[in-house]
Amino acid sequence: LAWTNVERKKGGLGEMSIPILADKTKSIMKAYGVLKEDDGVAYRGLFIIDPEQRLRQITINDLPVGRNVDETLRLVKAFQFVEKHGEVCPANWKPGDKTMKADPNKAH
Repeated sequence: LAWTNVERKKGGLGEMSIPILADKTKSIMKAYGVLKEDDGVAYRGLFIIDPEQRLRQITINDLPVGRNVDETLRLVKAFQFVEKHGEVCPANWKPGDKTMKADPNKAH
């Protein structure tokens, strides 16, 4: 969790208003399948879990490739929008972009 002590401009997370955790026992890494057993380290996993404990997004990168904070924030905002408005966010959606009404009767 040391990344929260480093400003975003300097490559850290900065102050966070969402829960983050450290998995010192590696039990969460094992449960989510991101533990690289032979090295005892985790792949770069990101799991977005909503307030109802539903897994909404999984991203797992190999060790040398980092994750995209802007994309993670976009996904969180999209899931929040969908929950609030009941509409679908298309690919590359950003807050303020057009959404679609979910209508299974029109799907072919």
